[in-house]
Amino acid sequence: MCHRSVKAAPLPCLHLPSPDSPIRSLAFKSSWPDAAPSKSAVGGGGGVLSALDRSASVSPSSVRAQLLWRQFPIFPFPTTPLAGHLKVKDQEPRKPVFELLLKQESLKNKMGVGRWEWWGNKWVYWLIMGFHLLAILFFTKGFLLTRTELPYFSHCSDVSQSPCLHSSSDDSNANLNQSNSNPPQCWTKPAVGRLVIIVLDALRFDFVAPSTFFQGDVNMLESKPWMDKLQVLQQLASQNPSSARIFKAIADPPTTSLQRLKGLTTGGLPTFVDVGNSFGAPAIIEDNLLHQFVQNGKRVVMMGDDTWMQLFPHHFERSYPFPSFNVKDLHTVDNGCVDHLIPSLYQEDWDILIAHFLGVKLVDVLKSESEPSGLHENTLLLVMGDHGQTINGDHGGGGPEEVETSIFSMSFKQPLPSIPSQSGASSFELDSDKKNLHISSIHQLDFAATISALLGIPFPFGSIGHVNLELYALGAGARSFKGYIEKCENQSKLDEWMLDYANVLCINSWQVKRYIDVYSASSVIGFSHEDLLHIADLYAQAMEKWVSHTKNFFIYKNESCDTVLPALERQIDAYSNFLASVAELARSKWTEFNLKLMAIGFGIMLLSICIHILAITKWQYVRAASSQIVLFVSSMYLSFAVVVEEGKVASFLLATSGVVKLRDSIKKQKKMVLEVIVFLLVIIICRLAIEVGLSKQTPDFEVSNIYPSWMLRIACGLPVLSFATEIVPMISLMLLAVLLYKAISSIYSEGLWKYVTVASILSYMLIAVHWASESNILSLGSVLEDIGRNSIPQMIYAVGFAQLLLLMFYPHLNKEKSFDGKKSLVDKTVAMLSAWSSTIIILLGKQGPLVSVAAIIGGYCIMRLGNIKNKDNNEGIGSLMIDPLTVAQWSMLAVCLFFCTGHWCAFDGLRYGAAFIGFDEFVLVRQAILLTIDTFGLSLILPVFGLPFLVACQGSICRTEKRKHALFTRLSLVYLLYGLIVATTVTATMVCVAIHRRHLMVWGLFAPKFVFDVAGLVLTDFLICLASLYYFSTPHNAEADL
Repeated sequence: MCHRSVKAAPLPCLHLPSPDSPIRSLAFKSSWPDAAPSKSAVGGGGGVLSALDRSASVSPSSVRAQLLWRQFPIFPFPTTPLAGHLKVKDQEPRKPVFELLLKQESLKNKMGVGRWEWWGNKWVYWLIMGFHLLAILFFTKGFLLTRTELPYFSHCSDVSQSPCLHSSSDDSNANLNQSNSNPPQCWTKPAVGRLVIIVLDALRFDFVAPSTFFQGDVNMLESKPWMDKLQVLQQLASQNPSSARIFKAIADPPTTSLQRLKGLTTGGLPTFVDVGNSFGAPAIIEDNLLHQFVQNGKRVVMMGDDTWMQLFPHHFERSYPFPSFNVKDLHTVDNGCVDHLIPSLYQEDWDILIAHFLGVKLVDVLKSESEPSGLHENTLLLVMGDHGQTINGDHGGGGPEEVETSIFSMSFKQPLPSIPSQSGASSFELDSDKKNLHISSIHQLDFAATISALLGIPFPFGSIGHVNLELYALGAGARSFKGYIEKCENQSKLDEWMLDYANVLCINSWQVKRYIDVYSASSVIGFSHEDLLHIADLYAQAMEKWVSHTKNFFIYKNESCDTVLPALERQIDAYSNFLASVAELARSKWTEFNLKLMAIGFGIMLLSICIHILAITKWQYVRAASSQIVLFVSSMYLSFAVVVEEGKVASFLLATSGVVKLRDSIKKQKKMVLEVIVFLLVIIICRLAIEVGLSKQTPDFEVSNIYPSWMLRIACGLPVLSFATEIVPMISLMLLAVLLYKAISSIYSEGLWKYVTVASILSYMLIAVHWASESNILSLGSVLEDIGRNSIPQMIYAVGFAQLLLLMFYPHLNKEKSFDGKKSLVDKTVAMLSAWSSTIIILLGKQGPLVSVAAIIGGYCIMRLGNIKNKDNNEGIGSLMIDPLTVAQWSMLAVCLFFCTGHWCAFDGLRYGAAFIGFDEFVLVRQAILLTIDTFGLSLILPVFGLPFLVACQGSICRTEKRKHALFTRLSLVYLLYGLIVATTVTATMVCVAIHRRHLMVWGLFAPKFVFDVAGLVLTDFLICLASLYYFSTPHNAEADL
């Protein structure tokens, strides 16, 4: 039994009059004169809550008590009347009740319980992001685990372990040593004394080869504008076929500059993880050509691209590096190379000279420097590209135009009567202007081994390349081979050269076999036992023939000249077969997949999805169809076609969902038909933009603009459209400014939010001035053009950064304005989107305003159409229900926007020029941030911060206290659903790359897709966490409105 006295009653037994009691009605009327009695009851106390909710004059203490009753219902209010104990005129007995309530509230605040629900929601996002990072770490460790870089280096003394320079007996050793009047000083006898390497960045093969070479190519039915421009190289190769030659060089993808330079100097295959270091190249620690140059007393001079200094910081006698990442400066590097290269050619303080150009302006100078002289007669000249490029100047992938580059080689010593052709290699003879021109193929993998053999230095320890026959013959020339086969008096120098080349291949094969053995013993996984047995068998067969031939010829001298030379050809074929087999095996199985780590990462990813689902089902307000929609969207990425055509598939699904909404609107809300039609039109426009934006092969050579925009491609060569590309973006920018002005003119916008939005409108004006300064139609003064080029973008970045800082800290400093549900949420969302928009638009270029307008219209239609099925659920607890189709549409629209802006999931799809808008110098962190904003600004940043619109547009949610609470519940659900869609998509991508890990396109297609999806997931998680801190924060006196 409870005590009769209210003051003495324990907390669980506190009583108030029943809702129907006239005593309770009079009592509350005396305190809250505007409160009307209510028929409803929640836990027996609904009348009190109803009276409080409709009170016109509410004291802070009463509201806090109401808040306590709502959040902590530990006070039961049975309907037992307290007549006789709580008098009508005597209000004193109620006072202790509220005192106890306030004391309990104070205790709650001291214990830190008051905001547990909001902080719980925030920490769920951080917890999920932690699981995602852990899953990605494990999976990438297993999937992108590269070959082990061994800390071993080759030395001249190592060759004593080789069976190649000596036969298998002491007698044969003496005979062979006596037969060679000039024994090699190290591994091979030096064939050239000096080496000049001129690297032309992104030198496509068709830049060098004559146009007649491609007459049979179906992809080049007509000559391209860039063909036959480097005729000086063609003339040198055709006039001196025994001393100069053009090679088609095949690079191994990925074709970023760092990986190609690393592959050229180490003789190994590139690794996919090295792509991430393309802008911050670490020093190469494994054995390489530069290390061997220095170790063997060669003096190296470098000029040009400063990437060489990052890779080899302590290897140059002299160096003249120039920054190469300023995409707007195409002359500093080349001019610096020209200024230092020509004088250096006549100096004698170098043995290897390296000049890395970004253009081809030096080639014409080479003609005047290509005549033999005393200085150059023992010099080999190489003009080469590190990789190719697409028609738009991109590279990094594995397409033919990206992996096919060129090498021009010229020697100034006496040539062989005829240069032998590589057995089994693709080789072409053609007549260029009635002169013979021979073009062969060479793999860049063979470059390090061939150069080492020509210079007589040890091969890099990790090289698996093959000494190229034609390039080696070109550099070696008709040097003296007296003593090798001197009893064959009638044999030519070419035959003598074959024996020397066979010996070089013997050393080459021994070195590769040594590396494979050490690698397999040192690496965690290495090659399989069957592969190692196959390699060992091929090597044993080749060495058995070599030992047998050397014994028969040098010791027993019972071989005739007619049988020795065919045997040497067979010997060369045996070595070539062994080396080709090793290279093919390395290309197919070089990357070591750790399936255990991949499984752990996948398991953690599934665990994070389970946390997502548990957090969503906590409220149980999501339709059951959500799981089906999320599963369908994510499972698409198991298809090869979806990975290739992701943007097109996303636009198709959006259009399909629009048709579904059209059917629902006709049945339920006909006034929504217009929104559906507009939505479908926007999707059609996006689909067309995706088609143009993905056209990597569309020519735009007449367009010299730092913005690689699909708008400029469309307008190329058409004056009317060129004028439109200048005016239409300005009009779109004005339209965006008008939309923002209307937003701040609404009744919702006030305080700081309005001023932040006004600052964005001013930034739009600055963007217009910046574009006018870059325009070919609108001519401005030179001073204004100089200011507009860099100063205005920097001002826009500064304004945007200041806006974001104010928005993040203002809610914690504002003590005057209280929180007001939908009103505050809309204000916050508009202010945050406007703060980001100016930076994103200027980075996207002139296509930015157009795509932004399309995004606004599409997003508005999605918000409006999300209410079609919810029109009957605007009241009560049903209003908390979230339509997962709306969130899925929002996500697919974000995917479409990614491709609409000219991006695609490949490293050559990154618009590097955007990172230098407003800056001329390269700073890694700054340029990385700008590149990230350009890549994901319109497809991730704005969609994530714009998700609250999906909550604010669904009916009235701020009339009662419960619906204010529902605001944050909906917002939490929307962010959890959006994050779940992205997470399940990445999980499906993980399954896809695991299944296709041995696919031919794993590094050219699946791995870049995985990297982009993982980067998008991490950025999405981080943005959701920031959005939770921003949107879920409430001012100090927000409880007054809750």
